[in-house]
Amino acid sequence: MSMSSEKRVLVTGISGFLGGYVAAALLKRGYSIRGSIRDPARASQVRESFRAAGADITRLELCVLDLLDDRGWAEAAEGCRYLHHVASPFVLTMPKDEDALIRPAVEGTRRAIRAGLEAGHERIVLTSSVVAIDGGHVSYGRPFTTHDWTRVDGPHVNAYHKSKTLAEQQAWRLVDSEGARQKLAVINPGTMLGPLLDDDPGTSVAIIQRLLKGEMAMIPNLIFPYVDVRDVADAHVAAMETAEAGGQRHIVANNGVPLADIARMLREGFPEHAERIPARRMPAWMARVVALFNKSLRDNLSRLDVPRSYDVSSGLQLLGRPLRPTREAVVASARSLLERGLA
Repeated sequence: MSMSSEKRVLVTGISGFLGGYVAAALLKRGYSIRGSIRDPARASQVRESFRAAGADITRLELCVLDLLDDRGWAEAAEGCRYLHHVASPFVLTMPKDEDALIRPAVEGTRRAIRAGLEAGHERIVLTSSVVAIDGGHVSYGRPFTTHDWTRVDGPHVNAYHKSKTLAEQQAWRLVDSEGARQKLAVINPGTMLGPLLDDDPGTSVAIIQRLLKGEMAMIPNLIFPYVDVRDVADAHVAAMETAEAGGQRHIVANNGVPLADIARMLREGFPEHAERIPARRMPAWMARVVALFNKSLRDNLSRLDVPRSYDVSSGLQLLGRPLRPTREAVVASARSLLERGLA
């Protein structure tokens, strides 16, 4: 089948957890996909994961793009009608040099948005995050809304929070400078869980993997807002197809859930593995001491003992249905890990 520009969509980061789901959802709706990968050696693996998921790979074309390199962006965007810019680095343990995260996020967003605008794309959907909304604040006693922005100079704001915040702000500045604000729609998801498309658990599902493997003796009271990756992918598609979604941010996340509750969901859902799933909670004072020696915990102290809630009305309106409960996303992640022999 020829790839008509009428139904062709450029999806960056197609080998990633969300990028794969966005592309799969679009393929199911009859679109043709031009998906970007960074490493051409992964092309056959990416195609195989889509084929195994039941996607029609005759409408899947792959191209190579680097967030830090201008080459190929104009050619990738040419002949497409829409763009989903999903690619962005995501880690839980921050690099020594924060620019290792910030530069590719910001510069990659600049390259993607410019390419989409210059190619005349009707809608550009950007994957941001709730961490571009809820970080660095003094008070957390009210629901965060799409009008809130992370204060990048605030307390416990790490390189990842900065990367997503500065990248999204860059995107809005670029479309505003071209008088094209309505062309951009932004999705701000929480921590994504759900079934894997391949054997890479990525960053977020690795949390479930560690709990299933019993790799934590005690559970720090880290509170993350989780969301099912399938809901986030559906939100991306809706943001592309819904004219009214343009010029807006859309929060797609359930309210924060303590890590101990996630472990409890796993013990209840998989009683045959309950013995190895940790149950002891780490007191806050101990977590702060451990964080002195544990960089991953230290980098996420903003999530320790701080429940957050969100006004998700824009995301729900976009989807036209409720989000899957966090428990469903947790169980789906665990089942996928177990079926693949990864836990």
